[in-house]
Amino acid sequence: PPFLGDDEIAIIGQHINTPPVAPTWHNGECPRPLEALIMRLLAKDPSERPDSASDVLAALDAIDLTARGEDVEHETGSLDSLAGGVFVGRQREMGQLKAALEDVLGGRGRLVTLVGEPGIGKTRTAQELATYAGLRGAQVLWGRCYEGGGAPPYWPWVQAIRSYVREQEPDELRRQMGSGASVIAEVITDVKDRLPELGPPPPLDDPDSARFRLFDSITSFLKTASQAQPLVLVLDDLHWSDRPSLTFLEFIVRELTGARLLLVGTYRDVELSRRHPLTVTLGDLARERLYERVLLRGLTESDVGRFIEIAAGLDPPAELSATVHRHTEGNPLFVTEVVRDLVQSGELTPEKTADRRTWSVRIPEGVREVIGRRLDRLSDRTNDTLTTAAVIGREFSLDALRALSSDPSTGSGQATESQLLDVIDEALSARLIEEFPDQVGRYQFTHALMQETLTSELSLTRRVRLHARIAETLEALYGEHADDHATELAYHFAEAEAVAGTEKLAHYSRLAGESALAKLAYEEALGHFERALASLEDADADERIAALRFGAGLARNALRDHQGAIVDLSAAFNIYLDAGIVERAVAVARTRFVGGEGRFAMVPIIERALKIVEPGSTDEGWLQVYLGRGLAMADPDTDRSLQALRRAVEIARERGDEHLELLTFEGFSFVHRFQGGPPVTAEQLQRAVMLADRIDDPVERATVYRLHAIDFWERGQLDLGRAALEEARSAAVRSGDRERVSSIYWLILQWAVMNGDWELGRNEHQAQETVWPEDPRPIAVRAQLEYEVGEFERGDAFLARIDGLWDRDAMTNREIAVPTNPDTALVVVFPALAHIRSTPHLLALGREAAESLLTARLLPARYRPMVDRALALVAAFEGKPDDATRPPPSTEESFGSLLGGGDAHLVDARLAHLADRSDEACQLFESAVERYGRGGTPTRLAWACGDYAELLLDRDQPGDREKALELQDQALAITQELGMRPLTERI
Repeated sequence: PPFLGDDEIAIIGQHINTPPVAPTWHNGECPRPLEALIMRLLAKDPSERPDSASDVLAALDAIDLTARGEDVEHETGSLDSLAGGVFVGRQREMGQLKAALEDVLGGRGRLVTLVGEPGIGKTRTAQELATYAGLRGAQVLWGRCYEGGGAPPYWPWVQAIRSYVREQEPDELRRQMGSGASVIAEVITDVKDRLPELGPPPPLDDPDSARFRLFDSITSFLKTASQAQPLVLVLDDLHWSDRPSLTFLEFIVRELTGARLLLVGTYRDVELSRRHPLTVTLGDLARERLYERVLLRGLTESDVGRFIEIAAGLDPPAELSATVHRHTEGNPLFVTEVVRDLVQSGELTPEKTADRRTWSVRIPEGVREVIGRRLDRLSDRTNDTLTTAAVIGREFSLDALRALSSDPSTGSGQATESQLLDVIDEALSARLIEEFPDQVGRYQFTHALMQETLTSELSLTRRVRLHARIAETLEALYGEHADDHATELAYHFAEAEAVAGTEKLAHYSRLAGESALAKLAYEEALGHFERALASLEDADADERIAALRFGAGLARNALRDHQGAIVDLSAAFNIYLDAGIVERAVAVARTRFVGGEGRFAMVPIIERALKIVEPGSTDEGWLQVYLGRGLAMADPDTDRSLQALRRAVEIARERGDEHLELLTFEGFSFVHRFQGGPPVTAEQLQRAVMLADRIDDPVERATVYRLHAIDFWERGQLDLGRAALEEARSAAVRSGDRERVSSIYWLILQWAVMNGDWELGRNEHQAQETVWPEDPRPIAVRAQLEYEVGEFERGDAFLARIDGLWDRDAMTNREIAVPTNPDTALVVVFPALAHIRSTPHLLALGREAAESLLTARLLPARYRPMVDRALALVAAFEGKPDDATRPPPSTEESFGSLLGGGDAHLVDARLAHLADRSDEACQLFESAVERYGRGGTPTRLAWACGDYAELLLDRDQPGDREKALELQDQALAITQELGMRPLTERI
């Protein structure tokens, strides 16, 4: 290019030729990034060249010329290694990718996916983007999903982040990770190597919250790291991703706002069925428009010609390019393999192409045939060794091959290291495998189809026996550290079950499941436990079965399969109890459920466990807490709950265990919240606040300060309530308890609606969505916010989201109703929504939600009045007040009640008005106006004044009209200032 003068060319020559660089290149070949840069400099199309000399020099500085081997590339792209990494075509696609990168450099994080069939060039296109990103100053991290079993959870993320961690100075890494370092280190163990002083993170009983804490810690780390240098994180082959990795992908994508982080995912669209996990993930992200899809199709005929030109070193006849393109449809992998075959067979020489006018090249039916012919050119020993490697997995080690190289069928001895290295060199030269630059003795197949072709040629019997050999060999190779490789060994023993038996399969599957649980990969854990249990289906119940059932129960609990969890935990408890293993039985009983249904279902197990623990022990204290909490969810006999909680307080004080005493506070609040039991006293609250300030338990601190805020609000001290709520939010975020964080946002959103701070409400809801977008409670209040200002279409859109989360059949299968059900969320705000806009659709939705709650086998006592009021309002708005059950007298406090959309006093006043009970309605409206005037909640005061005025105008007794006008003036002053259009127009 003209911008390169003599000085720049001299510098490039110095980079290429200065010893000892060149002699260290693998097989004497130029490292691919440097070769790719040189070919870009020589590109015919100016748009493919670098933009300036500084870009070239920056790219040279970023290339590690001393690295052995080529950059990892395991999916052939537009041009593969024959063409030296040259990239042709894809101008449109690269334009999309470069635009996304520029957005990221400007602080707008993005997710982009590269999509196409096998061999279409997804990885190669991502590599070209990586080269461009390097020129623009970004750091590129790679993670690859693994098709076979044996990879640990979050493997692509672990690979990418691990490579970053290894390059950072400890002080900088400590700064970027902050308080989340110990959490991240549980999954990415390299962090502990860099920061050896790290201890374990504070334990969390709620597995869902523990996973939220992990996701939030990694996300915060990547966002902080991207401020120092933009990051491009490539996740290759997402169609093979484990479920936990996809779950984290959904989480982090929603957090990319303001980050200089570009996520690039590649996947095969032909691999995805409607129920494929990646399909579900991408469907959820697509509905929220959270990613951009770049579709790759075959190369053009001119691109194919360019490929042949570079690969063969000659200008190809037009008929040859057309023939190859026609038979390969431009698939880069097929083009590469066909042209490679022609080159290696000597067909593409100047002599043979000079006078040739027609071409009838032999094009194989599929790429596997092409790969098979390449394999046929290798020695028998190399083929046999590669077959063994393919069964090991996409990645394999020299040590494993050395241990497996003997042939027991022939009695031949183990291959020498020299012979094995000759085999490896032959496979490397044929570019069937590649070595990892940073891991001596580690290799992988250059493309998944290489591995698939080798394994597909094995009979089932031979493949099973080979898995058995590999499993036993790897186990011996790992020696006393075999348990650390449980996931890999469990995979091979599972594949070899027919000949290797079930004992080791069960052993390593249990360890793999426990490891996955520790890493919060619950889906993976459940798979391991279920596989082990299936292998032991006919075995007698023993400690092994109990451990597996316990693990499966914990995994199901984390995945919110409460009924399945109870079945597994009950079985584990019974086995341990029958075997006299009391400590493990109590551990099962102390399982903390993440939902009210599970808490209540655990009560029988907890009651049995209380009979076997030492009276007055810490175990008894914990079990009494869980018993009290469980009973509070569904047992209207509040004496039982209170007795258990008071006993726990007694034990805590006898043992001086203030932490245990703090745990009881949430139980007392549950009794009041769900069963209408005695409210938490001021003395209890003050004691709890004191304990929360003294004890470092962010989960309980969030609970205490949340209720402290509500207490302030109920006494009309809004500023103090808001300050307490900020304390609660800070503690909840620190704890990583997703549900608690979301519930704080929910309260703040309610506060914003009650005070008419619409912008605050929208901003807080947007922030909440990054925590738990499926929580229906804040979605319902957001719908109410939009209704309050007359944005009915937006409000209906949020109601539709709740409707989409609703499983109509779920409630009939539940033990009890729980607060986060979509039907509960709808019933909570329905009184306010219906009063603003009582459309037939909304009334039908409100009735269905209320009736759904009534189908639960147990309905918490405090839920029944809420359901009755919703049904009464539906009947009243439909002109059938006689069909409605008259709700009981109002007892709920305005801010602490479940009726977040409008308290019981105001709803009852509206119902009395609709039912022509005007005297009763007047008393209730008077109470509501006084309450809201004292409490400083302007939107509620405006509605109370407006509704009361309507009643007075309807009644039209002496003095009613004058008072109604005063109330309307008071209401209009509020609605016009706050923009409450529906109420303004109504008045």
